[in-house]
Amino acid sequence: MRRAMHDAEVGDDVFGEDPTVNALERRAAELVGKEAALFVPSGTMGNQIAVAAHTSPGQEVICEENSHIVLYEMGMLARFSGCLARSIPAADGRLDWQSIRPRVRRPSDHFRGTGLIALENTHNQAGGRVYSMAALTEIRSRSAESGIPVHMDGARVFHAAAALGVSVADIGATVDSLTFCLSKGLGAPVGSLLTGTREFIGEARLVRKALGGGMRQAGVLAAAGLVALEQSPVNIPAAHENARFLAEALAEVPGMAVVPGNVETNILFADISGTGHSNSGFTAALRASGVLVLALAPGRVRMVTHQDVDRAGCERAVRAIQDACSRAGRVN
Repeated sequence: MRRAMHDAEVGDDVFGEDPTVNALERRAAELVGKEAALFVPSGTMGNQIAVAAHTSPGQEVICEENSHIVLYEMGMLARFSGCLARSIPAADGRLDWQSIRPRVRRPSDHFRGTGLIALENTHNQAGGRVYSMAALTEIRSRSAESGIPVHMDGARVFHAAAALGVSVADIGATVDSLTFCLSKGLGAPVGSLLTGTREFIGEARLVRKALGGGMRQAGVLAAAGLVALEQSPVNIPAAHENARFLAEALAEVPGMAVVPGNVETNILFADISGTGHSNSGFTAALRASGVLVLALAPGRVRMVTHQDVDRAGCERAVRAIQDACSRAGRVN
C-alpha cells in the first residue's frame, strides 16, 4: 500500500484531473453498483455531503437515535444543512418501515416535512449489527412510494456484506446513496467514498468544496484506497471469526458481561461494571499490556478486530483482560 502511494500518478482532483482518484471513484462506484462516486477525506464528511445534497433547509432526517450521524458528527445536520434529526430509538440500532412510517411527515404550513431517511449499516453503537436484506428492501420500496430518498452510512458496509453473504452492490441497490470508509475494515490510512447517481455526485462535488473537502494531488491517498478495495475484503470473514472468539472467551471472565450472540461482525461491546475497574483503570491496565480498547459510556468498552489482528493477537488480548480483571482490586 505504501509502495502504491509512493508510485501514484497524480493531478489536480479539484479539476477532476487526478488519474488515481478517478480510478478509485470508478472502482468504488462499480463495487457499490452506482453510477458515480466521490472521494472525500472522512465518512463524516461523506454523510454530511449526502444530507446536504438530498435535502433542503428545514426538512427532517429520519435516523436511529444512536447512529453516528446523530451522536458523532458535530450537529452538522443542523449547522450545515439546516435540517432537523427525527430520531427513532431501536434496541439493536436497526430501523424498520413500521417504526419509520409514523415519523414520515408531508410538508405543511407548519413544517417542511421529511427530506431523507438515513440508515447505518453496520451499526457501530449497536455492536456492529447488520440490517437484513428484507428490511432494507422494504424501507427502500416504501420510501420510494413516498418520494423520500434513503442514504446509508455504510462505514463498514463491506462487513455487512460479508456477514450476509451478499455483494456490496446488493446492499447498494437498496439505497439512493451510500458512504463507505476505506480506513475502517479495509485498512487504508484515510478516506471515504460517497456513491450515487451521476447527477447526485455532481451536486455532492460542489458540497464537498463548500465543506473544504476539495483536495489537490490526492492520488497519493487514493492509491492506498485502490489497494484496500482489491486486497482487504477477502480478510473480513476472519475478523468476524476473531470477534466471535473474543466474545465467547470474554463471556467466561468473571465480572465481564458480554453477549456472544450479539456479535455479528467485527465489533463487540463489554460491560466491565462487575470487574471492579473504572473505565480509565481498565483501559490503562490493558494499554500497559499492549492491548487497546475504547471506553465509551461508564462501564462500557468497545473492541474491534481487523485484518492486522490475528487469532494469536486475540488470545493475547484475552489473557491481558483476564489478568487485568484478576488484579482489579489492587490497581484501582
